[in-house]
Amino acid sequence: MKTIIIDDDPLVSQALKMILETDSEVTVAAVGSDGAQAEALFSAHRPDIVLMDIRMKEMSGLEAGERLLSVYPEARILYLTTFSDDEYIVKALRLGAKGYLLKQKFESIVPALKAVMAGQSVFGEDILSRIPFGSPAKEKESVDLSLYGVTSKESALLSYIADGLSNREIAERLYVSEGTVRNAISILLEKLSLKSRTQLAVFFLRTQM
Repeated sequence: MKTIIIDDDPLVSQALKMILETDSEVTVAAVGSDGAQAEALFSAHRPDIVLMDIRMKEMSGLEAGERLLSVYPEARILYLTTFSDDEYIVKALRLGAKGYLLKQKFESIVPALKAVMAGQSVFGEDILSRIPFGSPAKEKESVDLSLYGVTSKESALLSYIADGLSNREIAERLYVSEGTVRNAISILLEKLSLKSRTQLAVFFLRTQM
Protein backbone atom coordinates (compact mmCIF):
# COMPACT_ATOMS: atom_id res chain seq x y z
CA MET A 1 0.00 0.00 0.00
CA LYS A 2 1.82 3.09 -1.26
CA THR A 3 1.18 6.28 0.70
CA ILE A 4 2.35 9.87 0.62
CA ILE A 5 2.26 12.12 3.68
CA ILE A 6 1.61 15.85 3.45
CA ASP A 7 2.03 17.83 6.67
CA ASP A 8 3.77 21.13 7.34
CA ASP A 9 5.23 19.96 10.66
CA PRO A 10 8.39 17.93 9.88
CA LEU A 11 8.33 16.26 13.30
CA VAL A 12 4.78 15.04 12.71
CA SER A 13 5.67 13.85 9.22
CA GLN A 14 8.59 11.81 10.49
CA ALA A 15 6.53 10.37 13.32
CA LEU A 16 3.80 9.38 10.88
CA LYS A 17 6.33 7.80 8.53
CA MET A 18 7.73 5.70 11.39
CA ILE A 19 4.25 4.65 12.51
CA LEU A 20 3.13 3.66 9.02
CA GLU A 21 6.27 1.73 8.16
CA THR A 22 5.98 -0.47 11.23
CA ASP A 23 3.39 -2.28 9.13
CA SER A 24 4.89 -4.38 6.36
CA GLU A 25 1.95 -3.66 4.07
CA VAL A 26 2.55 0.11 4.07
CA THR A 27 5.21 2.03 2.15
CA VAL A 28 5.71 5.79 2.42
CA ALA A 29 6.68 6.88 -1.09
CA ALA A 30 7.13 10.58 -0.34
CA VAL A 31 6.63 13.30 2.24
CA GLY A 32 5.41 16.80 1.39
CA SER A 33 5.38 19.90 3.56
CA ASP A 34 2.47 21.80 2.01
CA GLY A 35 -0.80 21.24 0.20
CA ALA A 36 0.64 22.90 -2.91
CA GLN A 37 2.86 19.84 -3.37
CA ALA A 38 0.00 17.33 -3.36
CA GLU A 39 -0.70 17.21 -7.10
CA ALA A 40 2.97 16.97 -8.11
CA LEU A 41 3.70 14.24 -5.57
CA PHE A 42 0.61 12.30 -6.61
CA SER A 43 1.59 12.55 -10.27
CA ALA A 44 5.15 11.40 -9.54
CA HIS A 45 4.34 8.50 -7.22
CA ARG A 46 0.69 7.55 -7.90
CA PRO A 47 0.09 6.48 -4.29
CA ASP A 48 -2.82 4.37 -3.16
CA ILE A 49 -3.63 6.90 -0.43
CA VAL A 50 -2.76 10.52 0.35
CA LEU A 51 -2.51 11.15 4.10
CA MET A 52 -2.86 14.91 4.46
CA ASP A 53 -3.15 17.60 7.13
CA ILE A 54 -5.74 20.38 6.77
CA ARG A 55 -4.23 23.60 8.11
CA MET A 56 -1.01 24.39 6.27
CA LYS A 57 0.68 27.70 5.47
CA GLU A 58 0.73 28.01 1.69
CA MET A 59 -2.28 25.90 0.72
CA SER A 60 -4.73 24.11 2.99
CA GLY A 61 -5.29 20.40 2.71
CA LEU A 62 -8.91 21.01 1.73
CA GLU A 63 -7.96 23.25 -1.18
CA ALA A 64 -5.23 20.80 -2.18
CA GLY A 65 -7.68 17.91 -2.01
CA GLU A 66 -10.20 19.70 -4.20
CA ARG A 67 -7.53 20.47 -6.81
CA LEU A 68 -6.11 16.96 -6.69
CA LEU A 69 -9.51 15.29 -7.12
CA SER A 70 -10.37 17.57 -10.03
CA VAL A 71 -7.36 16.16 -11.91
CA TYR A 72 -7.23 12.66 -10.38
CA PRO A 73 -10.79 11.75 -9.32
CA GLU A 74 -9.58 8.28 -8.35
CA ALA A 75 -7.31 9.70 -5.61
CA ARG A 76 -8.03 8.47 -2.11
CA ILE A 77 -7.53 11.23 0.45
CA LEU A 78 -7.47 10.59 4.18
CA TYR A 79 -7.32 13.73 6.30
CA LEU A 80 -5.40 13.62 9.55
CA THR A 81 -5.71 16.77 11.63
CA THR A 82 -5.91 18.17 15.14
CA PHE A 83 -9.03 20.16 14.22
CA SER A 84 -12.59 18.85 14.37
CA ASP A 85 -14.22 22.10 13.20
CA ASP A 86 -17.68 21.64 11.69
CA GLU A 87 -16.66 23.63 8.62
CA TYR A 88 -13.69 21.37 7.92
CA ILE A 89 -15.69 18.18 8.38
CA VAL A 90 -18.41 19.34 6.00
CA LYS A 91 -15.93 20.47 3.33
CA ALA A 92 -14.04 17.17 3.57
CA LEU A 93 -17.30 15.28 3.07
CA ARG A 94 -18.34 17.52 0.21
CA LEU A 95 -15.15 17.20 -1.80
CA GLY A 96 -15.17 13.40 -1.49
CA ALA A 97 -12.47 12.59 1.05
CA LYS A 98 -12.25 8.93 2.07
CA GLY A 99 -11.73 9.74 5.74
CA TYR A 100 -11.19 12.27 8.50
CA LEU A 101 -9.21 11.36 11.59
CA LEU A 102 -7.81 13.29 14.53
CA LYS A 103 -4.06 13.15 15.12
CA GLN A 104 -4.60 12.24 18.75
CA LYS A 105 -5.68 8.77 17.54
CA PHE A 106 -2.37 7.58 16.09
CA GLU A 107 -3.19 3.93 16.73
CA SER A 108 -6.11 4.15 14.31
CA ILE A 109 -4.13 5.41 11.31
CA VAL A 110 -2.87 2.10 9.85
CA PRO A 111 -6.25 0.34 10.28
CA ALA A 112 -7.86 3.38 8.65
CA LEU A 113 -5.53 3.13 5.64
CA LYS A 114 -6.41 -0.54 5.20
CA ALA A 115 -10.12 0.22 5.50
CA VAL A 116 -9.86 2.92 2.81
CA MET A 117 -8.04 0.46 0.55
CA ALA A 118 -10.92 -1.95 1.10
CA GLY A 119 -13.33 0.65 -0.24
CA GLN A 120 -14.63 2.05 3.04
CA SER A 121 -14.95 5.64 4.21
CA VAL A 122 -13.27 6.11 7.57
CA PHE A 123 -14.26 8.78 10.06
CA GLY A 124 -13.05 8.68 13.65
CA GLU A 125 -15.52 8.18 16.49
CA ASP A 126 -15.13 11.85 17.45
CA ILE A 127 -16.30 12.79 13.96
CA LEU A 128 -18.98 10.14 13.47
CA SER A 129 -20.71 11.25 16.65
CA ARG A 130 -21.41 14.55 14.90
CA ILE A 131 -22.68 13.07 11.64
CA PRO A 132 -26.21 11.67 11.29
CA PHE A 133 -27.15 8.33 9.71
CA GLY A 134 -23.89 6.64 10.72
CA SER A 135 -22.16 6.89 7.34
CA PRO A 136 -20.90 9.88 5.38
CA ALA A 137 -21.48 8.29 2.00
CA LYS A 138 -23.41 10.40 -0.46
CA GLU A 139 -26.73 9.34 -1.95
CA LYS A 140 -26.75 8.80 -5.70
CA GLU A 141 -30.11 10.51 -6.34
CA SER A 142 -31.51 13.75 -5.00
CA VAL A 143 -34.40 13.48 -2.58
CA ASP A 144 -37.39 15.84 -2.57
CA LEU A 145 -36.87 17.77 0.66
CA SER A 146 -40.57 18.56 0.88
CA LEU A 147 -40.98 14.94 1.96
CA TYR A 148 -39.26 16.03 5.17
CA GLY A 149 -41.44 19.12 5.49
CA VAL A 150 -38.62 21.38 4.28
CA THR A 151 -39.79 24.47 2.40
CA SER A 152 -38.03 25.99 -0.60
CA LYS A 153 -36.64 28.80 1.58
CA GLU A 154 -35.38 26.28 4.13
CA SER A 155 -33.80 24.28 1.30
CA ALA A 156 -31.90 27.38 0.21
CA LEU A 157 -30.77 27.89 3.81
CA LEU A 158 -29.53 24.30 3.97
CA SER A 159 -27.56 24.74 0.76
CA TYR A 160 -25.79 27.78 2.19
CA ILE A 161 -24.98 25.90 5.39
CA ALA A 162 -23.57 23.04 3.33
CA ASP A 163 -21.40 25.55 1.45
CA GLY A 164 -19.87 26.56 4.77
CA LEU A 165 -21.36 30.07 4.93
CA SER A 166 -21.65 31.81 8.31
CA ASN A 167 -24.95 33.12 9.66
CA ARG A 168 -23.90 36.63 8.65
CA GLU A 169 -23.09 35.56 5.09
CA ILE A 170 -26.38 33.67 4.82
CA ALA A 171 -28.29 36.68 6.13
CA GLU A 172 -26.72 38.84 3.44
CA ARG A 173 -27.65 36.34 0.72
CA LEU A 174 -31.25 36.04 1.92
CA TYR A 175 -31.66 39.72 2.82
CA VAL A 176 -32.71 38.96 6.38
CA SER A 177 -31.21 39.53 9.84
CA GLU A 178 -28.76 37.14 11.51
CA GLY A 179 -31.41 36.57 14.19
CA THR A 180 -33.83 35.36 11.54
CA VAL A 181 -31.19 32.95 10.23
CA ARG A 182 -30.53 31.60 13.75
CA ASN A 183 -34.24 31.08 14.33
CA ALA A 184 -34.64 29.33 10.98
CA ILE A 185 -31.74 27.01 11.79
CA SER A 186 -33.30 26.16 15.17
CA ILE A 187 -36.59 25.33 13.44
CA LEU A 188 -34.80 23.08 10.93
CA LEU A 189 -32.91 21.25 13.66
CA GLU A 190 -36.18 20.50 15.44
CA LYS A 191 -38.02 19.61 12.24
CA LEU A 192 -35.33 17.16 11.12
CA SER A 193 -34.51 15.86 14.63
CA LEU A 194 -30.87 16.86 14.24
CA LYS A 195 -28.49 18.34 16.78
CA SER A 196 -25.95 20.52 15.02
CA ARG A 197 -25.11 22.69 12.04
CA THR A 198 -22.80 19.94 10.79
CA GLN A 199 -25.65 17.46 10.76
CA LEU A 200 -27.80 19.88 8.78
CA ALA A 201 -25.02 20.23 6.20
CA VAL A 202 -24.49 16.49 5.93
CA PHE A 203 -28.25 15.92 5.66
CA PHE A 204 -28.35 18.28 2.68
CA LEU A 205 -25.27 16.73 1.05
CA ARG A 206 -26.61 13.19 1.46
CA THR A 207 -30.01 14.00 0.01
CA GLN A 208 -29.04 16.40 -2.76
CA MET A 209 -25.64 15.24 -4.08
